Amino acid sequence: MEQVKITVIGLGYVGLPLAVEFSKKHSVVGFDINTLRVTELNQGEDNTLEVDRKSLLDVIQSSEANRLTCTTNIEDIQDSNVYIITVPTPTDKYNKPNLDPLYRASETVGSVLNNGDLVIYESTVYPGATEDDCVPVIEKVSGLKFNEDFHVGYSPERINPGDKEHTVTKILKVTSGSTPEAGKRVDDLYKSIITAGTHLAPSIKVAEAAKVIENSQRDINIAFVNELSKIFNLLEIDTQAVLEAAGTKWNFLPFKPGLVGGHCIGVDPYYLAQKAQEAGYHPEIILAGRRLNDSMGRHVATEVIKHMMRKEIKVVKAKALILGFTFKENCPDIRNTKVIDIYRELSSFDLSVHVYDPWANPQEIKNEYGINVLTEDQLDLDAYSAVILAVAHNEFGNLKIETNNNKVVFDVKSILPIEMVDGRL
Repeated sequence: MEQVKITVIGLGYVGLPLAVEFSKKHSVVGFDINTLRVTELNQGEDNTLEVDRKSLLDVIQSSEANRLTCTTNIEDIQDSNVYIITVPTPTDKYNKPNLDPLYRASETVGSVLNNGDLVIYESTVYPGATEDDCVPVIEKVSGLKFNEDFHVGYSPERINPGDKEHTVTKILKVTSGSTPEAGKRVDDLYKSIITAGTHLAPSIKVAEAAKVIENSQRDINIAFVNELSKIFNLLEIDTQAVLEAAGTKWNFLPFKPGLVGGHCIGVDPYYLAQKAQEAGYHPEIILAGRRLNDSMGRHVATEVIKHMMRKEIKVVKAKALILGFTFKENCPDIRNTKVIDIYRELSSFDLSVHVYDPWANPQEIKNEYGINVLTEDQLDLDAYSAVILAVAHNEFGNLKIETNNNKVVFDVKSILPIEMVDGRL
Protein backbone atom coordinates (compact mmCIF):
# COMPACT_ATOMS: atom_id res chain seq x y z
CA MET A 1 0.00 0.00 0.00
CA GLU A 2 1.15 3.56 -0.78
CA GLN A 3 2.62 5.77 1.91
CA VAL A 4 -0.14 8.09 3.01
CA LYS A 5 -0.46 11.13 5.19
CA ILE A 6 -4.03 11.65 6.30
CA THR A 7 -5.88 14.78 7.34
CA VAL A 8 -9.19 14.30 9.13
CA ILE A 9 -11.39 17.41 8.84
CA GLY A 10 -13.68 17.69 11.87
CA LEU A 11 -12.73 16.22 15.24
CA GLY A 12 -16.12 15.48 16.76
CA TYR A 13 -17.84 12.21 17.64
CA VAL A 14 -16.95 10.74 14.24
CA GLY A 15 -13.67 12.35 13.28
CA LEU A 16 -11.71 11.93 16.49
CA PRO A 17 -12.09 8.13 16.93
CA LEU A 18 -11.27 7.71 13.24
CA ALA A 19 -8.18 9.92 13.48
CA VAL A 20 -6.96 8.04 16.56
CA GLU A 21 -7.27 4.67 14.86
CA PHE A 22 -5.63 5.82 11.62
CA SER A 23 -2.74 7.36 13.59
CA LYS A 24 -1.80 3.89 14.85
CA LYS A 25 -0.91 2.93 11.27
CA HIS A 26 -0.34 6.23 9.47
CA SER A 27 0.73 9.81 10.00
CA VAL A 28 -2.45 11.79 10.75
CA VAL A 29 -3.33 15.46 11.18
CA GLY A 30 -6.66 16.25 12.83
CA PHE A 31 -8.04 19.61 11.71
CA ASP A 32 -10.85 21.51 13.42
CA ILE A 33 -11.92 25.17 13.43
CA ASN A 34 -12.79 25.03 17.14
CA THR A 35 -9.67 26.31 18.92
CA LEU A 36 -10.85 25.22 22.37
CA ARG A 37 -11.61 21.72 21.08
CA VAL A 38 -8.12 21.36 19.60
CA THR A 39 -6.47 22.71 22.77
CA GLU A 40 -8.34 20.19 24.93
CA LEU A 41 -7.50 17.30 22.61
CA ASN A 42 -3.82 18.15 22.68
CA GLN A 43 -4.07 17.94 26.47
CA GLY A 44 -5.69 14.51 26.25
CA GLU A 45 -9.22 15.68 27.02
CA ASP A 46 -12.14 14.56 24.85
CA ASN A 47 -15.43 16.05 26.03
CA THR A 48 -17.40 13.71 23.76
CA LEU A 49 -16.05 10.81 25.87
CA GLU A 50 -15.56 8.72 22.73
CA VAL A 51 -11.79 8.37 23.30
CA ASP A 52 -10.27 7.89 26.74
CA ARG A 53 -7.40 10.07 27.95
CA LYS A 54 -4.71 7.37 27.75
CA SER A 55 -5.58 6.32 24.21
CA LEU A 56 -5.60 9.92 23.07
CA LEU A 57 -2.30 10.86 24.70
CA ASP A 58 -0.66 7.68 23.40
CA VAL A 59 -1.12 8.79 19.78
CA ILE A 60 -0.60 12.52 20.37
CA GLN A 61 2.61 12.13 22.35
CA SER A 62 3.98 9.25 20.28
CA SER A 63 7.60 9.57 19.16
CA GLU A 64 6.89 7.37 16.14
CA ALA A 65 6.34 8.70 12.63
CA ASN A 66 2.78 7.49 12.89
CA ARG A 67 1.12 9.88 15.33
CA LEU A 68 -1.81 12.29 15.65
CA THR A 69 -1.34 16.03 15.43
CA CYS A 70 -4.38 18.20 16.19
CA THR A 71 -4.43 21.70 14.74
CA THR A 72 -6.47 24.70 13.62
CA ASN A 73 -3.71 25.87 11.28
CA ILE A 74 -4.43 25.13 7.62
CA GLU A 75 -0.68 25.21 6.85
CA ASP A 76 -0.33 21.96 8.86
CA ILE A 77 -2.45 20.01 6.37
CA GLN A 78 -0.85 21.13 3.11
CA ASP A 79 1.39 18.09 2.69
CA SER A 80 -1.31 15.44 3.22
CA ASN A 81 -2.40 13.26 0.31
CA VAL A 82 -5.63 11.87 1.79
CA TYR A 83 -8.32 14.15 3.22
CA ILE A 84 -11.24 12.65 5.16
CA ILE A 85 -14.18 14.97 5.83
CA THR A 86 -16.28 14.16 8.91
CA VAL A 87 -18.18 17.39 9.58
CA PRO A 88 -21.84 17.43 10.71
CA THR A 89 -24.70 17.53 8.21
CA PRO A 90 -27.63 19.06 10.11
CA THR A 91 -31.03 20.33 9.01
CA ASP A 92 -32.37 23.86 9.40
CA LYS A 93 -35.46 24.87 11.39
CA TYR A 94 -37.61 23.87 8.42
CA ASN A 95 -36.00 20.39 8.31
CA LYS A 96 -34.19 21.18 5.09
CA PRO A 97 -30.68 19.69 4.65
CA ASN A 98 -27.93 22.16 5.49
CA LEU A 99 -24.74 21.38 3.57
CA ASP A 100 -22.89 24.55 4.63
CA PRO A 101 -20.42 22.65 6.88
CA LEU A 102 -19.63 20.34 3.96
CA TYR A 103 -19.15 23.26 1.59
CA ARG A 104 -16.76 24.98 4.00
CA ALA A 105 -14.81 21.76 4.55
CA SER A 106 -14.63 21.24 0.77
CA GLU A 107 -13.28 24.78 0.35
CA THR A 108 -10.63 24.08 2.99
CA VAL A 109 -9.53 20.90 1.24
CA GLY A 110 -9.62 22.58 -2.16
CA SER A 111 -7.24 25.28 -0.94
CA VAL A 112 -4.51 22.73 -0.14
CA LEU A 113 -5.25 19.93 -2.63
CA ASN A 114 -2.48 18.64 -4.88
CA ASN A 115 -2.32 16.44 -7.94
CA GLY A 116 -3.00 12.79 -7.11
CA ASP A 117 -4.70 13.47 -3.77
CA LEU A 118 -7.75 11.60 -2.52
CA VAL A 119 -10.73 13.19 -0.75
CA ILE A 120 -13.08 10.95 1.25
CA TYR A 121 -16.41 12.08 2.66
CA GLU A 122 -17.97 10.37 5.68
CA SER A 123 -20.80 12.79 6.47
CA THR A 124 -24.37 11.60 5.91
CA VAL A 125 -25.82 13.10 2.74
CA TYR A 126 -28.48 12.41 0.12
CA PRO A 127 -27.45 10.36 -2.94
CA GLY A 128 -25.49 12.54 -5.33
CA ALA A 129 -24.34 15.17 -2.83
CA THR A 130 -20.66 14.18 -2.91
CA GLU A 131 -20.19 14.31 -6.67
CA ASP A 132 -22.85 16.88 -7.61
CA ASP A 133 -22.55 19.37 -4.74
CA CYS A 134 -19.16 18.98 -3.04
CA VAL A 135 -16.82 18.11 -5.90
CA PRO A 136 -17.59 21.33 -7.86
CA VAL A 137 -16.55 23.32 -4.76
CA ILE A 138 -13.21 21.49 -4.64
CA GLU A 139 -12.68 21.99 -8.37
CA LYS A 140 -13.42 25.70 -8.18
CA VAL A 141 -11.09 26.39 -5.24
CA SER A 142 -8.25 24.06 -6.27
CA GLY A 143 -8.31 24.58 -10.02
CA LEU A 144 -7.88 20.80 -10.37
CA LYS A 145 -9.99 18.47 -12.51
CA PHE A 146 -12.13 15.77 -10.90
CA ASN A 147 -11.10 12.18 -11.74
CA GLU A 148 -8.04 13.46 -13.60
CA ASP A 149 -6.06 15.43 -11.05
CA PHE A 150 -7.79 14.15 -7.90
CA HIS A 151 -10.26 11.45 -6.90
CA VAL A 152 -13.05 11.23 -4.37
CA GLY A 153 -14.42 8.49 -2.15
CA TYR A 154 -17.37 8.09 0.18
CA SER A 155 -17.37 5.88 3.27
CA PRO A 156 -20.33 6.65 5.53
CA GLU A 157 -19.72 6.93 9.26
CA ARG A 158 -21.42 4.35 11.48
CA ILE A 159 -20.35 5.62 14.87
CA ASN A 160 -22.83 4.98 17.67
CA PRO A 161 -22.13 7.67 20.32
CA GLY A 162 -21.63 6.30 23.80
CA ASP A 163 -21.33 2.68 22.58
CA LYS A 164 -18.08 1.19 23.88
CA GLU A 165 -18.75 -2.20 22.30
CA HIS A 166 -19.42 -1.23 18.67
CA THR A 167 -16.45 1.09 18.19
CA VAL A 168 -15.19 2.38 14.84
CA THR A 169 -12.89 -0.59 14.08
CA LYS A 170 -15.55 -3.15 15.02
CA ILE A 171 -18.24 -1.87 12.64
CA LEU A 172 -18.11 -3.11 9.05
CA LYS A 173 -17.30 -0.17 6.77
CA VAL A 174 -18.97 0.59 3.47
CA THR A 175 -16.51 2.11 0.99
CA SER A 176 -16.73 3.57 -2.50
CA GLY A 177 -14.79 5.66 -5.01
CA SER A 178 -15.36 7.91 -7.99
CA THR A 179 -13.56 5.38 -10.22
CA PRO A 180 -12.89 1.66 -9.73
CA GLU A 181 -9.26 2.48 -8.95
CA ALA A 182 -10.26 5.14 -6.44
CA GLY A 183 -12.72 2.73 -4.84
CA LYS A 184 -9.96 0.16 -4.30
CA ARG A 185 -7.71 2.87 -2.90
CA VAL A 186 -10.40 3.89 -0.40
CA ASP A 187 -11.18 0.29 0.47
CA ASP A 188 -7.53 -0.61 1.06
CA LEU A 189 -7.09 2.43 3.30
CA TYR A 190 -9.96 1.50 5.58
CA LYS A 191 -8.97 -2.18 5.55
CA SER A 192 -5.78 -1.12 7.31
CA ILE A 193 -7.73 -0.26 10.48
CA ILE A 194 -11.24 -1.80 10.29
CA THR A 195 -11.04 -5.26 11.84
CA ALA A 196 -14.71 -5.96 11.07
CA GLY A 197 -14.00 -5.73 7.35
CA THR A 198 -15.22 -3.56 4.50
CA HIS A 199 -17.86 -3.64 1.77
CA LEU A 200 -16.87 -1.95 -1.49
CA ALA A 201 -20.03 -0.47 -3.04
CA PRO A 202 -20.24 -0.16 -6.84
CA SER A 203 -20.58 3.65 -6.77
CA ILE A 204 -20.54 6.64 -4.45
CA LYS A 205 -24.29 7.16 -4.92
CA VAL A 206 -24.97 3.59 -3.76
CA ALA A 207 -22.86 4.13 -0.63
CA GLU A 208 -24.61 7.45 0.09
CA ALA A 209 -28.03 5.84 -0.32
CA ALA A 210 -27.07 2.86 1.86
CA LYS A 211 -26.17 5.18 4.72
CA VAL A 212 -29.21 7.38 4.52
CA ILE A 213 -31.65 4.43 4.53
CA GLU A 214 -30.03 2.80 7.58
CA ASN A 215 -31.37 5.44 9.94
CA SER A 216 -34.52 6.02 7.89
CA GLN A 217 -35.40 2.36 8.43
CA ARG A 218 -34.86 2.67 12.20
CA ASP A 219 -36.87 5.89 12.26
CA ILE A 220 -39.85 4.25 10.57
CA ASN A 221 -39.73 1.19 12.84
CA ILE A 222 -39.59 3.36 15.97
CA ALA A 223 -42.44 5.49 14.60
CA PHE A 224 -44.54 2.33 14.32
CA VAL A 225 -44.05 1.36 17.97
CA ASN A 226 -44.56 5.00 19.03
CA GLU A 227 -47.92 4.92 17.29
CA LEU A 228 -48.69 1.62 19.01
CA SER A 229 -47.84 3.29 22.32
CA LYS A 230 -50.38 6.04 21.66
CA ILE A 231 -53.05 3.50 20.66
CA PHE A 232 -52.46 1.18 23.61
CA ASN A 233 -52.48 4.13 25.99
CA LEU A 234 -56.02 4.95 24.83
CA LEU A 235 -56.98 1.28 25.25
CA GLU A 236 -55.36 1.19 28.73
CA ILE A 237 -52.92 -1.55 27.71
CA ASP A 238 -49.27 -1.52 28.76
CA THR A 239 -47.20 -1.20 25.59
CA GLN A 240 -44.12 -2.83 27.12
CA ALA A 241 -46.13 -5.89 28.09
CA VAL A 242 -47.48 -6.13 24.53
CA LEU A 243 -43.99 -5.87 23.03
CA GLU A 244 -42.65 -8.51 25.42
CA ALA A 245 -45.42 -10.89 24.41
CA ALA A 246 -45.04 -10.21 20.68
CA GLY A 247 -41.25 -10.52 21.02
CA THR A 248 -41.57 -14.22 21.82
CA LYS A 249 -41.93 -14.83 18.07
CA TRP A 250 -38.56 -15.47 16.43
CA ASN A 251 -38.91 -12.87 13.66
CA PHE A 252 -40.50 -10.02 15.62
CA LEU A 253 -38.36 -6.89 15.41
CA PRO A 254 -37.40 -5.63 18.91
CA PHE A 255 -38.03 -1.90 18.56
CA LYS A 256 -39.20 0.18 21.52
CA PRO A 257 -41.08 3.48 21.75
CA GLY A 258 -39.25 6.64 22.74
CA LEU A 259 -37.92 10.04 21.78
CA VAL A 260 -36.04 10.05 18.47
CA GLY A 261 -33.39 12.76 18.34
CA GLY A 262 -29.67 12.97 17.85
CA HIS A 263 -27.54 13.77 14.85
CA CYS A 264 -28.56 10.73 12.78
CA ILE A 265 -31.96 9.06 13.14
CA GLY A 266 -33.81 12.33 13.68
CA VAL A 267 -32.06 14.03 10.75
CA ASP A 268 -31.08 11.54 8.02
CA PRO A 269 -34.62 10.78 6.76
CA TYR A 270 -35.03 14.44 5.81
CA TYR A 271 -31.99 14.16 3.53
CA LEU A 272 -33.56 11.25 1.66
CA ALA A 273 -36.95 12.97 1.59
CA GLN A 274 -35.42 16.14 0.15
CA LYS A 275 -33.75 14.27 -2.70
CA ALA A 276 -36.93 12.30 -3.40
CA GLN A 277 -38.95 15.51 -3.65
CA GLU A 278 -36.37 17.02 -6.01
CA ALA A 279 -36.90 13.96 -8.21
CA GLY A 280 -40.67 14.54 -8.18
CA TYR A 281 -41.73 11.96 -5.61
CA HIS A 282 -43.39 12.76 -2.28
CA PRO A 283 -42.18 10.20 0.28
CA GLU A 284 -45.26 9.47 2.36
CA ILE A 285 -44.02 6.80 4.79
CA ILE A 286 -40.70 8.49 5.57
CA LEU A 287 -42.24 11.88 6.36
CA ALA A 288 -45.19 10.37 8.23
CA GLY A 289 -42.73 8.53 10.47
CA ARG A 290 -40.80 11.75 11.05
CA ARG A 291 -43.96 13.68 11.99
CA LEU A 292 -45.03 11.01 14.44
CA ASN A 293 -41.63 10.74 16.10
CA ASP A 294 -41.34 14.51 16.33
CA SER A 295 -44.66 14.58 18.21
CA MET A 296 -43.58 12.29 21.05
CA GLY A 297 -42.08 14.94 23.32
CA ARG A 298 -45.31 16.90 23.33
CA HIS A 299 -47.23 13.65 23.82
CA VAL A 300 -45.22 12.82 26.95
CA ALA A 301 -45.83 16.29 28.38
CA THR A 302 -49.56 16.04 27.69
CA GLU A 303 -49.76 12.67 29.43
CA VAL A 304 -47.97 14.09 32.47
CA ILE A 305 -50.49 16.94 32.67
CA LYS A 306 -53.40 14.45 32.41
CA HIS A 307 -52.03 12.37 35.27
CA MET A 308 -51.57 15.49 37.41
CA MET A 309 -55.16 16.52 36.80
CA ARG A 310 -56.45 13.04 37.67
CA LYS A 311 -54.67 13.34 41.02
CA GLU A 312 -56.03 16.88 41.44
CA ILE A 313 -52.51 18.26 41.54
CA LYS A 314 -52.45 21.94 40.69
CA VAL A 315 -50.72 22.34 37.34
CA VAL A 316 -50.03 26.06 37.10
CA LYS A 317 -46.80 26.98 38.95
CA ALA A 318 -46.24 23.34 39.88
CA LYS A 319 -42.64 22.12 39.84
CA ALA A 320 -41.64 19.43 37.35
CA LEU A 321 -38.30 17.66 37.06
CA ILE A 322 -36.93 16.17 33.85
CA LEU A 323 -34.24 13.57 34.42
CA GLY A 324 -31.93 13.46 31.42
CA PHE A 325 -31.42 15.89 28.57
CA THR A 326 -29.04 14.18 26.12
CA PHE A 327 -30.47 12.52 23.03
CA LYS A 328 -29.59 9.04 24.34
CA GLU A 329 -28.40 7.27 27.46
CA ASN A 330 -24.84 7.33 28.86
CA CYS A 331 -23.67 9.90 26.34
CA PRO A 332 -23.04 13.68 26.65
CA ASP A 333 -24.40 14.51 23.17
CA ILE A 334 -27.28 17.03 23.27
CA ARG A 335 -27.53 17.58 19.50
CA ASN A 336 -31.14 17.54 18.31
CA THR A 337 -32.37 16.21 21.64
CA LYS A 338 -36.13 15.80 21.77
CA VAL A 339 -36.22 16.20 25.54
CA ILE A 340 -36.44 19.91 24.84
CA ASP A 341 -39.94 19.30 23.42
CA ILE A 342 -41.06 17.93 26.80
CA TYR A 343 -39.53 20.95 28.54
CA ARG A 344 -41.19 23.49 26.25
CA GLU A 345 -44.60 21.83 26.32
CA LEU A 346 -44.66 21.59 30.12
CA SER A 347 -43.49 25.20 30.34
CA SER A 348 -46.37 26.25 28.10
CA PHE A 349 -48.74 25.05 30.87
CA ASP A 350 -46.93 27.45 33.25
CA LEU A 351 -45.12 24.71 35.14
CA SER A 352 -41.74 25.50 36.66
CA VAL A 353 -39.57 22.96 34.86
CA HIS A 354 -36.11 21.91 36.06
CA VAL A 355 -33.58 19.63 34.36
CA TYR A 356 -30.93 17.32 35.77
CA ASP A 357 -28.44 15.38 33.66
CA PRO A 358 -25.15 14.02 35.06
CA TRP A 359 -23.77 13.39 31.56
CA ALA A 360 -24.49 16.63 29.74
CA ASN A 361 -22.31 19.73 29.80
CA PRO A 362 -24.33 22.42 31.66
CA GLN A 363 -22.73 25.24 29.68
CA GLU A 364 -23.61 23.61 26.35
CA ILE A 365 -27.25 23.30 27.43
CA LYS A 366 -27.24 26.92 28.58
CA ASN A 367 -25.71 28.14 25.32
CA GLU A 368 -27.92 26.03 23.05
CA TYR A 369 -31.27 26.09 24.87
CA GLY A 370 -31.03 28.81 27.53
CA ILE A 371 -31.66 26.32 30.35
CA ASN A 372 -29.81 26.22 33.66
CA VAL A 373 -29.51 22.57 34.72
CA LEU A 374 -29.42 21.42 38.31
CA THR A 375 -26.28 20.20 40.01
CA GLU A 376 -26.33 16.96 42.00
CA ASP A 377 -26.34 18.98 45.24
CA GLN A 378 -29.46 20.84 44.11
CA LEU A 379 -31.39 17.65 43.30
CA ASP A 380 -34.35 17.11 45.64
CA LEU A 381 -36.82 14.57 44.27
CA ASP A 382 -39.36 15.30 47.00
CA ALA A 383 -39.71 18.92 45.86
CA TYR A 384 -41.54 18.10 42.61
CA SER A 385 -45.14 17.40 41.68
CA ALA A 386 -44.04 15.62 38.49
CA VAL A 387 -40.89 13.68 37.62
CA ILE A 388 -40.19 12.62 34.04
CA LEU A 389 -37.47 10.04 33.40
CA ALA A 390 -36.58 11.09 29.87
CA VAL A 391 -33.19 9.39 29.37
CA ALA A 392 -32.04 5.99 30.63
CA HIS A 393 -28.71 7.03 32.13
CA ASN A 394 -27.29 4.31 34.39
CA GLU A 395 -27.22 6.75 37.31
CA PHE A 396 -31.01 7.08 37.31
CA GLY A 397 -31.48 3.43 38.17
CA ASN A 398 -30.20 4.19 41.67
CA LEU A 399 -32.55 7.09 42.35
CA LYS A 400 -35.46 6.51 44.72
CA ILE A 401 -38.42 7.63 42.64
CA GLU A 402 -41.93 6.40 43.29
CA THR A 403 -45.36 7.76 42.52
CA ASN A 404 -47.72 8.86 45.28
CA ASN A 405 -50.89 10.90 45.70
CA ASN A 406 -48.97 14.15 45.42
CA LYS A 407 -46.56 13.20 42.67
CA VAL A 408 -46.73 11.99 39.08
CA VAL A 409 -43.90 9.84 37.72
CA PHE A 410 -43.71 9.29 33.97
CA ASP A 411 -41.09 6.86 32.66
CA VAL A 412 -40.25 7.46 29.00
CA LYS A 413 -37.68 4.64 28.81
CA SER A 414 -39.35 2.09 31.13
CA ILE A 415 -36.48 2.19 33.63
CA LEU A 416 -38.67 1.63 36.70
CA PRO A 417 -41.12 -1.17 37.53
CA ILE A 418 -44.60 -0.35 36.28
CA GLU A 419 -46.07 -0.24 39.79
CA MET A 420 -43.75 2.68 40.66
CA VAL A 421 -44.91 4.97 37.85
CA ASP A 422 -48.11 6.58 36.66
CA GLY A 423 -47.39 6.22 32.99
CA ARG A 424 -44.82 5.19 30.41
CA LEU A 425 -44.53 4.87 26.66
